[in-house]
Amino acid sequence: MAVERRSVTIQTGPFDLGAEVAALRAGDAGVGAVCAFLGTVRDVNDGDAVATLELEHYPGMTERAIDAMIDEAARRFDIRGVRVIHRVGALQPQDPIVLVAVTSAHRGQAFQACEFLMDYLKTQAPFWKKEHTPQGARWVDARVSDDAALARWGIEAKNA
Repeated sequence: MAVERRSVTIQTGPFDLGAEVAALRAGDAGVGAVCAFLGTVRDVNDGDAVATLELEHYPGMTERAIDAMIDEAARRFDIRGVRVIHRVGALQPQDPIVLVAVTSAHRGQAFQACEFLMDYLKTQAPFWKKEHTPQGARWVDARVSDDAALARWGIEAKNA
């Protein structure tokens, strides 16, 4: 099933959760559920304070990869619309970093699709993260728990 209402944006600036969700559901009277995940930058990771999180990506490739994730979600779930925003550049603790919003006729499908997309995005989207801590800068590796979350959907992570 194709998702007609879809949007993928990679940006440096902040976004407005309410405005994005309103735009996604606008004019679609078939929407009975909206599920949104908002990810923010943590101030501590692996026991160290995080002053700044820096994200890099390959323009064009990243958007295509996320769009393919939306296609897979549409094959698995009865969804009407998807909005994905991911920020890049330098971010501070508490800054919003990612939004995944899904519309569906029913809540179960919206919840599942949103969780699926977030699990997929966390492990398979081509982003590179560098944390700046008092101990110095370090690249963030994929977590085993993130790979396990993806595996429950029957997808093997490509990070091994």
